[in-house]
Amino acid sequence: MTSYRHAARKAAIAAALSAAALTLTACGGDNGSPSATASTSASASASDSSAGSSYNAADVSFAQGMIPHHRQAVEMADLAATRASSAEVKKLAAEIKKAQDPEIKTLSGWLTSWDAQVPTQGSMDHSGHSMPGMMGDSDMSTLEKATGPAFDTAFLKLMVKHHEGAVEMARTEKSEGADQRAKDMADAIITSQSAEITRMNTLLDK
Repeated sequence: MTSYRHAARKAAIAAALSAAALTLTACGGDNGSPSATASTSASASASDSSAGSSYNAADVSFAQGMIPHHRQAVEMADLAATRASSAEVKKLAAEIKKAQDPEIKTLSGWLTSWDAQVPTQGSMDHSGHSMPGMMGDSDMSTLEKATGPAFDTAFLKLMVKHHEGAVEMARTEKSEGADQRAKDMADAIITSQSAEITRMNTLLDK
């Protein structure tokens, strides 16, 4: 009888210890898993945020080059308002200005957030830029002196070249840049300006 009681008591103690161990394991799992998950989520979120705002030298170069490039396109478009004879050329010029003015502001904002220099309006020198498609002083002088059909032809030819330069710069950004916003803008520039190049070539062929 004593042996039986001893065995029963021993079994009860073992069962209690086993239940306690299970409870501790469950508690540890409940407390640990959500915490680990939250930590992992926070890390992933931070990583995503960091990746979304990361930039490199190619992004800075793209923004610093595209600002004066766009400014010159806007300057050319402004000339069309009073010198062009074709309604289609005037409409195209207005659309170019409407699209590129906001992009200049956006690019300037990015450079400011990156602590990089924003090209100033007064620093634009037509002969001093190495960006693809930029007009030289002689080209701009020719455009400024032209009126009517002669202006239309000169504007379209020069703007095709200008757009081709912008597309080239945008392709470089897409392949070498890191900031997704800048890469998205580059993609939009390629799409919109390639379409405008086709449109301008069509007008030249008329």
